Amino acid sequence: MLGNATTRRTLLRSLPRGLYRQRNGLKCARFNQLSRSLKIFRFEAGKLMKVTRNQKDVAMAEESLEDGILQENSGFFYRLLRPANLPGDWLFLLHGSGVDETTLLPLGRQIAPHAALVAVRGRIPQEDGFRWFTRITPTRFEQASIRAEADAFAGFVDGIAKRRRFDLSRATFLGYSNGANLVSSVMLLHPGLIQRAALLRPMPVLDSVPPTDLSKARALIIAGAADLTYAPFAPVLAALLTSHGAKVEAHTIASGHEIGDPDAEIVRQWLADPAVAVAASDR
Repeated sequence: MLGNATTRRTLLRSLPRGLYRQRNGLKCARFNQLSRSLKIFRFEAGKLMKVTRNQKDVAMAEESLEDGILQENSGFFYRLLRPANLPGDWLFLLHGSGVDETTLLPLGRQIAPHAALVAVRGRIPQEDGFRWFTRITPTRFEQASIRAEADAFAGFVDGIAKRRRFDLSRATFLGYSNGANLVSSVMLLHPGLIQRAALLRPMPVLDSVPPTDLSKARALIIAGAADLTYAPFAPVLAALLTSHGAKVEAHTIASGHEIGDPDAEIVRQWLADPAVAVAASDR
């Protein structure tokens, strides 16, 4: 026995200087190692408890940071804007020719202030903007391009729905001009994917359409009376979609090819129609 603590300290100090330092250093090393281990344990435990307690809140906070930021998925660039509360309805926005995804955001928010907006950019460059498939003339389009872009967009939509974990029956696809033409093409080439479509200033663009069952789909078509190039095609598209089983509501308003408040009001009333809401909830 070395006696009490004071005696042991005295004996240790009487050792040669190097031996005392070695003895003291080993004690410090063990203490430091234990201290680091405790700190790491507390840090990891704290992280685990924080994630476990606030996992939902943390995920929502992280997602809110990306609102409005240009993102990419399945080859398409898009912007996502969510309301403050968790969204139930989703509105996909497909712009017209020669612009980008931002152009329909004000109209989308005007139509559905409580929906999540997914503003997508077409992949075909045109002037200072983009379009959805290659044009030959103002009313003729490259068929291979239509089908390739429709297939790609269908994959994008499916990927977004899985990633964001929402039911596509709660989604509405609003397209304007060239964007509306892609929406109707996706409906005909990928039946069941798009169940609600609002088509502004559209026309049919597919030269041939496969046998398609659109009995679960609803479409709204809005043409402009003064839109001399495209208005005559709106009834043709309505008849095409109807012949494949879709329930179509068509309007012609006092407008040219441009869109604005009258379009927003018609789309908003159409979405509020109990028949449209019930059809979506039944799927």
